[in-house]
Amino acid sequence: MNTRRGVLFDLDGTLVDTAPDLIACVQELLAEAGRPLAPTGALQTTVSHGARIMVSHAFSVPPSDPHAVALEQELVRRYRARIADESRLFPGMAAVLDTLEGQDIPWGIVTNKPTHLTEPLLERLALDTRAGAVVCGDTLDRAKPHPDPIRHAAATLGCAPEACWSLGDARRDIDAAVAAGARGLVALFGYLHAGDRPALWGAHGLIRQPAELLGWLEPEAGARLDRSAV
Repeated sequence: MNTRRGVLFDLDGTLVDTAPDLIACVQELLAEAGRPLAPTGALQTTVSHGARIMVSHAFSVPPSDPHAVALEQELVRRYRARIADESRLFPGMAAVLDTLEGQDIPWGIVTNKPTHLTEPLLERLALDTRAGAVVCGDTLDRAKPHPDPIRHAAATLGCAPEACWSLGDARRDIDAAVAAGARGLVALFGYLHAGDRPALWGAHGLIRQPAELLGWLEPEAGARLDRSAV
């Protein structure tokens, strides 16, 4: 039986703080349309949900509105041009990745971000050659919250899903992890909405900073799941 441990990260709002670049693009669009800038905090909570939701929220139009579709396309074009001007690993995450690699624990990325945005971002941050698996929103037929991306990433790392910890900041991240049989952790330092109730998402635990992830990888972590489940 394969018991090799692995770690899977969501990208936006979990592994990398991409909000500054995305928000800058949205604010540019608002300014050019003669509209007031949106509160940064309000925009940040939409980052993990994609470009369409960001512009829909900022311009107060339904996601299905043709105007929202056009705004999404322009946002993506601008964002691609500045893909990592200000985006960085979350504080403390670099040390976590170094520790995982030092302990020969493979790690990968499972994101709903499309490949054409994920790859240049990872290249700019020099993460593309470090991640053992990268599963994007368009890699498979189904994205999160379906469990297929988690299962695919785990297999790529050479791990069983049950031996993987999966960290994310959105409900769909936890739903995908749990459905795949992985152990889901909520990144409270990510882009949660004010109304989110992560304690009710069925995750195995909540972490307030990246370094806390390492404690869940200890051998005794499996034995304390029931007591730490939230």
